[in-house]
Order: sequence, then structure tokens, then C-alpha cells
Amino acid sequence: MRKFLVIADDTPEFRSALSYAAARARVTGGMVSLLRVLPPTDFSQWAGVRDEIEREQREEAETLLSGLSDAAAVKSGRPAEIIIRTGHIKDALRDVLAADPEIKIIVIGASGSHPGPLVNLLVREGVGTLGGTRPVPVTVVPGDLSDEAIEELM
Repeated sequence: MRKFLVIADDTPEFRSALSYAAARARVTGGMVSLLRVLPPTDFSQWAGVRDEIEREQREEAETLLSGLSDAAAVKSGRPAEIIIRTGHIKDALRDVLAADPEIKIIVIGASGSHPGPLVNLLVREGVGTLGGTRPVPVTVVPGDLSDEAIEELM
């Protein structure tokens, strides 16, 4: 099955990327995979504090992604796969892509006014470095694209 990987970040353009990926998944019989990357915590001297922060971050991510998965299900016909990683986005992307060969396309949103963190990462690091040994295309969706405009593209 073809999977469309969407990185669930806090940028406004993320919603357009999710909407586009869900619509493409519906049209192609695929599914959406949602990746949330939690920032690494640096409380090595206070392991209990670090563990509590990581637990809270994971709970928040699970709650957020559960709702987003339901929203994707409405548009695509099936709930999105939920993936949570801790660390740096580049490393998390490499790990996820290496672990799941069914991920065929990365879908990201882009702001019209300035490039967001994901676009900057892809420009700085290069798309080819993320897929490791296999190429993974990236679809960049304008952040201001409405659901109606996305449906017209399908």
C-alpha cells in the first residue's frame, strides 16, 4: 500500500499538507502516515524530570495525532498511521523511511511568505539524504490552499 508521510508540526501550513495527503490517499487507495517528532530533552542530571517531560510530550502527541488521524479518515476513508519519534527531525525521517518501504511520498506544506522549517531542512540537507538508500519524492503543498482547491486538484 502506498503511504503518504506527513510531518505533523505546529506550522499553519501543516493542515494543508494533511488535507492534500488524505485526498491523494483516497484517490489512490493509499493511506496517510503522520509523524510527530518530539524534541530531545536534555535533563541528564535529573533523570526523573526528563522522564516526566518525555511522558507528557508523548501523551500530548498521542492526543494530537489521534484527532488528526480521525480527520484524515474522514477525507481518505481510513485512519492515519501514527508515528512518534524523539530526536531531530532529519534523524527521525531517515529512521521512519528506512523502517517502512511503503512510504512512497513525503507531503509537506509551505508558507507563501517564508519557508518553514521542513522546507529549510530539505533545501539545506537535500531531499536525497532523507531517503537513505531509496529515493522518496516530496510534494510541497501551498499552505494557503483550501480544501475545495485541493479537491479540484484530485
